[in-house]
Amino acid sequence: MTVLLIPDKFKGSLTAEEVISALSKGIKRADESTEIHHMIASDGGDGFLNAVQHTLEVEVVHCSAVDPLGREIKASYLVNKHRGEAFIELAKTSGMEILKAKERNPMITSTLGTGMQIRDAVRRGVGTIYVGLGGSATNDGGIGIAHAMGYKFLDEQQNILTPIGENLARIHSIDASGIELDVKDISIVAVNDVDNPLYGHCGAAFVYAKQKGAAVADIAQLDTGLKHLDTIVQQQMGANHALDAGAGAAGGAAYGIKTFLGGTFVSGINFMLHLANIDSLVKNKKIDFIITGEGKIDDQTFSGKLIHGVMGLGDANAIPVLAICGTLGLDKEICMKKGLHAVLEIRDYSKSLAFTMENAASLVEKSIFQFMSSMRSQQ
Repeated sequence: MTVLLIPDKFKGSLTAEEVISALSKGIKRADESTEIHHMIASDGGDGFLNAVQHTLEVEVVHCSAVDPLGREIKASYLVNKHRGEAFIELAKTSGMEILKAKERNPMITSTLGTGMQIRDAVRRGVGTIYVGLGGSATNDGGIGIAHAMGYKFLDEQQNILTPIGENLARIHSIDASGIELDVKDISIVAVNDVDNPLYGHCGAAFVYAKQKGAAVADIAQLDTGLKHLDTIVQQQMGANHALDAGAGAAGGAAYGIKTFLGGTFVSGINFMLHLANIDSLVKNKKIDFIITGEGKIDDQTFSGKLIHGVMGLGDANAIPVLAICGTLGLDKEICMKKGLHAVLEIRDYSKSLAFTMENAASLVEKSIFQFMSSMRSQQ
């Protein structure tokens, strides 16, 4: 048997590399002869740069930036000089991972730091900039990124607004006179991890703002602000991207990249699969199973996340896909109907969630060992 492993991290428990290691041990215990291939992947969210580093020869470059609350930080991103490409992970400057839990509040956070990285990459003369979205602490519609590139968002009194979520509804006009860098010949690509629109009940605020620290009342205000931003943009710039699939990624940062920087969208997992030339592997090897996974499988899993992309790879090549997770937030039958061959949940509900997280590696190994052994006995 030949298997291909493309798991995501188990957030708070295991890196993608550790998941691969645990899966490999369990598979080999069940059948030492199994041929295992793997790739470090990302859907564009946390771990995007790590996945790129495992795939391309790149160098780390540094620049000054700010965190989601505007505090100065030293930021880094990747450059492949041969290809003329830069790779930026939004989560590293505008993500929840760099804020304490009590600091998270999408009303007052901004993507300004990510915009400063994009500006630095433009000045370095790269031809293409890939911005991995996901894990953001923001809901600013990308106005922080635009502000870093020279746009100013003004209120009715022509005062410059701080580019944060709570100010979206106060935007009266957009001033582009301060733009110094020309990006029309640069390809800026939002590597999206979701396919939500900018606003509405499936949009950035209603689906994701709560997990970023927003209060219930804030969510409606943020959604109203995003819709207002789109109205102003349509009136003054003639752009209309709010309902594009993926516009709501990273609190609307994808919308901002497309609207203000002329960017495009690409599915994160599809981008990584292409970068790793995974089609060649699938065509040259007879893969019997693809195994993927993440910390929690829920409704968001099937909205452009890594598992969803891996399912597309399996479907295109008639290869069954198995998913393993820490916690299953959906009925298994629903997952099967969506196209998964099987779902394994490692959590033992007779014990605490902390136990599962602390012992995730051994539980992954045990779970896949039992599954593969069962398969082998049925052959």
